[in-house]
Amino acid sequence: MCELAQVRSLLGWGNYLSAEAYWELAWPRELADEYKKAETGSYMIDPALRGRVALVTGANQGIGAAAARALAAEGAPVFLTYLRVDRAGHGDPALPRTYDEVRARSAEAVVEAIRQAGGRADAWEADLADPAVVPELFDRAEAAFGPVEVLVSNAAFWHGDTFLPDRAERFGWCLMPVSPDTCDRHFAVNSRAPALLIAEFARRHCARGASWGRIISLTTGGAPGFPGEVSYGASKNAVESYTVAAAAELAPLGITANVLSPPPTDTGWISTEVAAELAQATPPFRIAQPDEVAEVIVFLASHQARSINGQRIVMR
Repeated sequence: MCELAQVRSLLGWGNYLSAEAYWELAWPRELADEYKKAETGSYMIDPALRGRVALVTGANQGIGAAAARALAAEGAPVFLTYLRVDRAGHGDPALPRTYDEVRARSAEAVVEAIRQAGGRADAWEADLADPAVVPELFDRAEAAFGPVEVLVSNAAFWHGDTFLPDRAERFGWCLMPVSPDTCDRHFAVNSRAPALLIAEFARRHCARGASWGRIISLTTGGAPGFPGEVSYGASKNAVESYTVAAAAELAPLGITANVLSPPPTDTGWISTEVAAELAQATPPFRIAQPDEVAEVIVFLASHQARSINGQRIVMR
């Protein structure tokens, strides 16, 4: 849409027409309220998320934290889950130290920022590799805010691995040979946990006779095959399959389920070497910021996305 000043100028009303008067003159009353964010500089139609409880995993930093803030800004009470990780337990010593620092934080700062902005948020630290935490996660979210209606599966485990029999390096990362451990750790968090979250979401949705729900699963551009990160890519391919299947099965219940594949996103892991290779790719990759991905998550959760279901949305 045009800026309000441009609208005033085009209509010949100069600066004498207030935002409120414009909406009342130009739009029916039932539409005016949806557009009255004009004076604040935001022109998105109301996504109708106020009061819709959202559960966001992996929300102490990066995309998950940005998604939680964005959903809360639209009036959704947000329950965050996260797991603090350290260099020894998750990841690679070659990753930037600042990335380790943000992943080692709790979600307390995210929750406090949401509350300071007038939103509602709470959090619980849980290891999604443990299947037993899934029902408790929903129990805690419901106790805090009520039934979960928006599920954002963002949490992920990552460690580079390869079919090459010897250890290899990429961007200085140490690639492990594929093993039962690399398979199990990736699939436990990246595939099984989202599947169990979807199943629990659907079970509770049916039990209360609900008719509206949103499932958004985060994936990666390497899901169909990811050399150097083979278990990570395969585990993300699995969550894509689970989510698209959920879209078909749960559509009659008023639930949409979509997969979102962001571009490389600067959550702290992109080193100078990685950025240089991304820039040389054909076509070059654009490095996104977490807030950009969060905006798409809000859209997929919105009323306006009600007819988008079973899709793999690729950001470029």
